[in-house]
Amino acid sequence: MTSRRSTAPSLAPATLASPPADPAAPPLLTGWRRLWTRPALMVYVRLLVLVVAANIAVAAVALPGTTTPERLGLTLTAAALNLGLAALIRQQHVVNFLFRAATSAPLSWPLRVRAALGKVYHLGGVHVGAAISATAWFAVFAATALSPGGRSGLSGATLGVIAALALLLAMIAALAVAPLRRGRHDVFEMSHRFGGWLTLILFAVLTVGFARDLAPEDPGHAILTSPATWVLLVVVVSVALPWARLRRVAVDVHTPSSHVALVRLHHSPRTFVGSSTTISRHPLGQWHPFANLVTPTRPELRLAISRAGDWTGSFIDSPPRHVWVRGVPTAGAGNVGKLFRKVVWVTTGSGIGPCLPSLLAGAPAHLVWATRTPEATFGPELVAEITTSLPDALVWDTHAQGKPDLVALALDAVAATGAEAVICISNRPTTFEVVEALESRGIPAYGAIWDS
Repeated sequence: MTSRRSTAPSLAPATLASPPADPAAPPLLTGWRRLWTRPALMVYVRLLVLVVAANIAVAAVALPGTTTPERLGLTLTAAALNLGLAALIRQQHVVNFLFRAATSAPLSWPLRVRAALGKVYHLGGVHVGAAISATAWFAVFAATALSPGGRSGLSGATLGVIAALALLLAMIAALAVAPLRRGRHDVFEMSHRFGGWLTLILFAVLTVGFARDLAPEDPGHAILTSPATWVLLVVVVSVALPWARLRRVAVDVHTPSSHVALVRLHHSPRTFVGSSTTISRHPLGQWHPFANLVTPTRPELRLAISRAGDWTGSFIDSPPRHVWVRGVPTAGAGNVGKLFRKVVWVTTGSGIGPCLPSLLAGAPAHLVWATRTPEATFGPELVAEITTSLPDALVWDTHAQGKPDLVALALDAVAATGAEAVICISNRPTTFEVVEALESRGIPAYGAIWDS
């Protein structure tokens, strides 16, 4: 079907809200309990440190006293195991399984337990910790292999593959450092994808070459009995699965303003509240996940795309007729809302997109949405859909009312509604500010952590 681009006229705000009363906010936590709420010590970082620390402990115990062949085998196996863990923890089916397991806790469980389970989306810290550890283990392997004692038993071709793989892993790790990842996300994405594929190819070549060099009399047996072989096989299958579900899908694109596009996909996968779909304009180009706007009254798959960079800007200005979809709908931070009896959703601008599935599905929730001229920006139909489902929603028009104090609004909403948790969908500084402010008062709070 042909993609359409239309512009809605400017309309009055859907709902205007008065500034909240100053609530009696819960007291601030003290000591270690408050320290743990700092973004620098969030669960994601703690998991990263735990994985790296576990690998350091293994190295401290296992490496001393080993011979060169033993060290080569140990470090290659450890590098492969960590590489496998890094890949699996990001695999869509594994992510969905972990979310299902974490969010299946009954509401009768203590709030503290459910709040901890809600941090399941911080498991990306395991990915980073394992990737760092894999790179470190392989660096030790490469240093050992290229040393005088290691070179004597390895062919020139194997040594060349080892050197190339070490340089490749170092490059991928360098481009994944947070400032570079955020500043040049397209470069980071391409290096991770194509560099990751090349890493698997080189690992496969290395596994065969290493077995031939160390066991020339029976390399096949050496390959089949090497843990690295089976870890590599698991990783290859894990990486290939999403691409096996690659498809080109027709879309309708409606642009109520130059800031946002509402996309309807002619594609009906099994979606669920709190999931996202990854799309691209070209299979080998940039891929971006967007929350699925799933509602009982509108079963089609919809996405909200806001202007947040070159890719999204081009999508809004020149809507495509088709997009590419890869893999399966995948759970995200918004999926943890089912762990709580009632949730306050705090969002700004087009952050409303990830909130809509839960809000429109009838889950017990309250909305605090700060955005500029909501109807003119997002269209009267979408705003009416929200306010009809949530007549008590607080829609704050920043053009008419100015910039709100989102922390105060969230605290007021929690006090007024008795909600057990807050989910914030906004930009990075605002999300971190709101989440930390609420957690420092003992209120479970969640929001994106920008780890990809």
